[in-house]
Parts: sequence; structure tokens; C-alpha cells
Amino acid sequence: MIVESISADGYKNLENINISLDPQMNIVCGENAQGKTNLIEAVWLCSGCRSFRGTRDRDFIGFDKETAEVGITFSDAVREQKIEFSVKRNNVKDKLVTLNGVKLPLISKLFGNFRCVVFTPEDLNLTKGSPDNRRNFIDLSISQVKPSYIKALNKYNNVLLQRNAVLKNMLKSNSTDTSFLDVWNSQLAEAGAYISVLRYMFCKVLNYHAKILYDSVTEGNENLDIKYLSTVYENLEGEEDYKGRLAEIYLKRLEDSAEADMKTGFTNVGIHRDDIAVNVNGLLIREFGSQGQARSAALSMKIAHAEIIKKECGDYPVMLLDDVLSELDPIRKRFILNKIEGMQVVITCCDSKSVTDMASGKIFEMKKGRIV
Repeated sequence: MIVESISADGYKNLENINISLDPQMNIVCGENAQGKTNLIEAVWLCSGCRSFRGTRDRDFIGFDKETAEVGITFSDAVREQKIEFSVKRNNVKDKLVTLNGVKLPLISKLFGNFRCVVFTPEDLNLTKGSPDNRRNFIDLSISQVKPSYIKALNKYNNVLLQRNAVLKNMLKSNSTDTSFLDVWNSQLAEAGAYISVLRYMFCKVLNYHAKILYDSVTEGNENLDIKYLSTVYENLEGEEDYKGRLAEIYLKRLEDSAEADMKTGFTNVGIHRDDIAVNVNGLLIREFGSQGQARSAALSMKIAHAEIIKKECGDYPVMLLDDVLSELDPIRKRFILNKIEGMQVVITCCDSKSVTDMASGKIFEMKKGRIV
């Protein structure tokens, strides 16, 4: 998948952006607060995902602007396509979103058409941060190759909210009648078993690709290993019957934890409490890894995600790397600039000197929201 051109005007501080990209390597450089990340964010939104910065819709529009407009043309192995969206200050909720000229009701309806992977400085803490970060990473990654996963995840989260609300009421009233939980238990078990299987399978494939990449980054001196840690299942290897056997095991775990849940007022076991163990040479990076190991592993996981999209969907996604070069040492910089093969990359950085090792591509300079 290749982004051929990007246009943007009024999106935060971006003004009159209209650029054609190199099919492989693209660097957007400039000082801080010039709009580089805004450009990456605008492209990311065309994937149908929420902002990786948590930007609210009304904040898409620049301070002195009435409208924010973004557009990309992109192509895969089959055809060229065009995405456009605009937001007006006087009616933020009513966005104009089009795919190849056809109006869509929401930006989220773009999901699955344009695929990209974003890597930010915050992602460098993927292996050392909280389990939430790793769960969000695998959930988004799976959703990009299997859209039905989103429905199961949304269902699970909605049912979990209802079950936790019941538990809080039981705690307040000192009730011990577990029959109030039965209807929610069965629904959680059904969705949770399905999600557990897909997470396990994804982590298995992620581990395969990430190990190869990490080996390249560390020149074969260290071994990376990634495992899915379930709070429900001891072993998911070879398990696929999420409607039968696995759902029954999940239901039994919920029933067994009911007493503890009633004491705390929330659900203590389930996919919302699961994690990924990322080890180097047999030791958890989260507890024993160095900063360099954590960053190499995070980088490997993100690029491995792109490899999985290629395997499942037929085309590589576009890689968006936002201001990560300044956080990496020379070895890892060279790896990004010259070893990411077969896919288009867009990188933002503060100093063009940091890309002197780039073999080929385009360099754009941004100043005050404009490409100069």
C-alpha cells in the first residue's frame, strides 16, 4: 500500500499542504511544534482509527480556522483510491467523509480500506509500560486484519461494564446472590473465549516475525520471545473451540471468582486483565531489560505488526514513524532507514542530519504548518 499524495488545510496548524510522496522513504523534518506530528495524525485518521494522541473532534480545527480538510490518494496492488474528510467548526459532529467520492456516515467506516502502522515515542515504552498498552496494541493489530474482532471486543467491554455495575450494587447492599451475575457471565464467556483465541494466535505469529527483526537489530546477540498471558487459560496451544470447551472454561473461572468479585466490586479475571510477556534471553524486559532492549523489542513488534498485515491482507501497510529517530542510537536508526524493506515509510524528525544514512527517498521541511 502506497500513499501517493497528501493534502491538508486547517487541520490544527497545517496550511496548504499538497505533497507527493516517494513510494519508499519519506522524511518530514523541522523544529518542534511546527506541525510534523499533525501531518502524521491526519494521515493516521484516514485509516478509520481514533487519534493516537487522543485528539477530540473539535480540536481538529485550527485556532483561526473554520474548517479542517484532509485528503490522501493511495494505491494497493489492485487500484488507486482517494479518502477525504472535512470538519466545520459550526457543526463538528457532522463530518463530511468520502471514499472514492462516496459519502460515509463516520470516519470509522473507513476502517479496513487504508492500512497503516504508527510508531510514536510513547510506543517505545510498549514493553515496559502498563499491560493496558500491550492489550491495546494487540487489539488494534488484530482488528486491522480481522474487522469482526472489533464487534466481539465492543460486546465484551459493554457486558463487562454491566457486570461491574451489578457487582458494585451488590457490594453496597451486601448481597451475596450470585444469580444476578448469571446472564452477564455467559455473555462474557462467549466473547472472552473468542478474543482469547485470536489474541493467542496473533501473539504466536507476532513472536515469529519479531524474533527475526530483533535478531537483525541486535546482530544475533540476543533472543526475543513474546507470549500471551491469559488470566483464564493455562494453555491455549491448539485450542479453537471457543463456542464450546473454551467458553465453558471461561464461564467456570468467572463463577469461581464471583466471591472475590463481590468483595472488590469488579471483575478480577478475564481478557481485560491479560498481558503479553516480552522476554529477552529469558528475562522479562518489563522488570530486567535495559532501555535499549525495550526500544529494540518495541520497534521489532511494530514492524512485525506490518509483516502480519502483509501476510493476512496481501499488501504492506504504510509505516508512520513520529519523532522516534531522536530516541534511538545510530544502530537502530540505520535499521529503520535502510532495513525496513518492501513498504512505504513516513518519518518525522527535528534535524535532517539524523537521516544522513538514508539510502534514497524524499526529505520535506516543515515550518509553521507549511511544507517549505
